[in-house]
Amino acid sequence: MESIETKTQQTGHPKGLYVLFVTEMWERFSYYGMRALFILFMTKALLFDKAHASDVYGSYTGLVYLTPLLGGYMADRYWGNRKSIIIGGVLMAFGQLLMFFAGTYYQDASIATTLMFAGLTFLIIGNGFFKPNISTMVGQLYPAGDKRVDSAFTIFYMGINLGAFIAPLLCGYLGDTGNPGDFRWGFLAACVGMIFSLILFITLKNKYIVTPTGEQIGEKPNSSRQDTNTEAIPLSPTRLISTLVILVGSFAAFFSYFDLGLIGSFIFSLTISAPYFIITDPALSKIEKQRIWVVYIAAFFVIFFWAAFEQAGASLTYFAEEQTNRTVMGMNVPASYFQSVNAVAIVIFAPLFVWLWGWLGNKGMEPASPFKQSIGLFLLAIGYLVIAFGVKGLDPSAKVSMVWLLGLYTIHTFGELCLSPIGLSMVNKLAPVKLASLLMGVWFLSTAAANKFAGTLSSLYPEEVKIEKSYIPEATPALIKVLEGNMLDTNVWKQDPKTTYKLNVANYATVKVDTTVKKEDQKDSLISLTVDSTSKTAEISVFHLKVIKSNNSNIDRAVLLSDTSLLTHEIAEVKNAKTGKFDKVEKLQFWNLKPVKPSFAGAKIETLYDFFMLFVYMAGIAAVILFFLSSKLLKMMNGVR
Repeated sequence: MESIETKTQQTGHPKGLYVLFVTEMWERFSYYGMRALFILFMTKALLFDKAHASDVYGSYTGLVYLTPLLGGYMADRYWGNRKSIIIGGVLMAFGQLLMFFAGTYYQDASIATTLMFAGLTFLIIGNGFFKPNISTMVGQLYPAGDKRVDSAFTIFYMGINLGAFIAPLLCGYLGDTGNPGDFRWGFLAACVGMIFSLILFITLKNKYIVTPTGEQIGEKPNSSRQDTNTEAIPLSPTRLISTLVILVGSFAAFFSYFDLGLIGSFIFSLTISAPYFIITDPALSKIEKQRIWVVYIAAFFVIFFWAAFEQAGASLTYFAEEQTNRTVMGMNVPASYFQSVNAVAIVIFAPLFVWLWGWLGNKGMEPASPFKQSIGLFLLAIGYLVIAFGVKGLDPSAKVSMVWLLGLYTIHTFGELCLSPIGLSMVNKLAPVKLASLLMGVWFLSTAAANKFAGTLSSLYPEEVKIEKSYIPEATPALIKVLEGNMLDTNVWKQDPKTTYKLNVANYATVKVDTTVKKEDQKDSLISLTVDSTSKTAEISVFHLKVIKSNNSNIDRAVLLSDTSLLTHEIAEVKNAKTGKFDKVEKLQFWNLKPVKPSFAGAKIETLYDFFMLFVYMAGIAAVILFFLSSKLLKMMNGVR
């Protein structure tokens, strides 16, 4: 008769799983907390325009999914999982600390931008060492063939989503207050979360992260426990040279013809050259090559899914901030909070999808992996179709109910549950043993390309007005005296957007720089503004004023500099870090009233409806093509479902 202790070991889970659960939860808290604030910090504190902020965001999230290739290799060959996780955690904590300092010195754009990019670099490299190594330790907690492994990964996945749920709420509460000086507190919370993750892992790893026989997991390089019968990929000079030619050639094409920049060109060219290198392995059998092609084709369509899905951290955050009525019971919900919706929906609906696939499987009706992925893309298109109808014909100065955004996020979660877990499982089933890690790397490469593409697509977000420059004037009294006669009538906000409003016209704005200051220390600073002595007035669209008001609620004065340029004045209250009191700060902003509308594939994106319909068409067409390809792909899988 077996003991109660033995029975518990067979039905329960080792304590090491919960150590990894909490470690990953706090690391994901750190990542998603910073991500929830990142695009808002760039546009609200550093005053990046939306296109530039989206490009930086896409480069960051793209590289985050690229560096795990390096981190996985270092763990496999040299460091082992444990050392890689600790090094990665330290780098990420330091990166979050640099983001805190960037938020602290946000009023000095050059210092803040330098600190931000340094912080992003540490976060990208650190994530590469941390992300691929902690999940590989979960399976090693159990003996080979243990049926508890599947449920263990489900529990581990819940830890990821728990961190993703809490992070935007806490970091958003601290950082997304409407005061740009508060972003740093959200970044600091993300830093503390990462440090907490490190402390837990370091103090508990030796006691709990062990194999069933008591051996330490992840202490040695993974190569030391590899199957000696697994053949290495032959590295012939011809394959290496041809791969290098494809890498350089595609990089040049993406950089010069498609204008994707250094980072985007590198990611996309690697996404082409790495699969080429693998598929040209002469030792591969016909069946193995067919299965690998299935992985490649699925990975290609996955790019379109994640490029649209990852708008959550960029364009959909713009939409939440500027076009969504976020007032609930008299309280304003921070835009960053909406990034928690996906995690909540996963926790609620993941068990339902597990039950659904199991029920269909018992009846012999469960769709094969490619069909499930096409369903995921279709649901993605439906989500964007919902919000496209919500904004159709909408005045850009008006705000819509948050129900539209909540509906989109929920439907997108259904799509994710069809596509994301299925894809990882499919790669694991189809990959030849000796190429399993490389093909998983290719799968993550497609995610890296998707995230960079997401930033490119987010830069197409149409703007009715655009901030060109923002100043904290050094000669405030003189400027305010000039602007005194240009106070905006409070009744303007009640007028019909189709009407016009008369504003004074400035002849020119002069920018003076103190020549006694060293050139490297000079900053653009608006010293004086000269208004035409005839005090001419011109009419401006109330529509434009209301759009500016929706972006900047503090404006109180305005002067037209030209038909396309408007100077606005505001008195903002900024919390003083030393005294804790709110100080009044004078600010001036130059607005472009007629920014050039973006285009994609020859189509002009004039409105938000056009923008959201772009994702409907992109995801919808991809879903239809993949659906009709699925039967062919199923044959190429040669018996694997």
